[in-house]
Amino acid sequence: MLVKQIMSTPAVTIGPSATLREAVGTMLEEQIGSIVVVDPGMVGIVTRSDILRTQHQTGLSLEELRVQDAMTSEDVVKVSPTNGVDEAAEAMTEHEVKRLPVFEGIDLVGVVTMNDVARCLPDRVDEIRRTLKRKNKDGW
Repeated sequence: MLVKQIMSTPAVTIGPSATLREAVGTMLEEQIGSIVVVDPGMVGIVTRSDILRTQHQTGLSLEELRVQDAMTSEDVVKVSPTNGVDEAAEAMTEHEVKRLPVFEGIDLVGVVTMNDVARCLPDRVDEIRRTLKRKNKDGW
């Protein structure tokens, strides 16, 4: 099975100067756990955990903080819609992430999540979760 068969599309995006309050509102409205940050191309990704961690560490309100304050911008792992789901699961395990932007050339075409992978490869999800738990025990 290929990533394009299980990914969410279109990817929900937000600009880096948007407030974290706006990001949370979008996540709630779209019922998603992350947003791809674009300016105009992809510059990062921001997740619920990123937002919580940043707000807790700074003590500032979500209206005072910007998406760029919380997003992951370096080494964001990407996959292609023609990659196999197993390859996406391997990338998640190797890079200790739950979400991968999907690019076709330079175009953002979707997002694939651990939940998407779980529907196809439930055995792989346990492996990814174990890896992520080790990461969290080591300080995020």
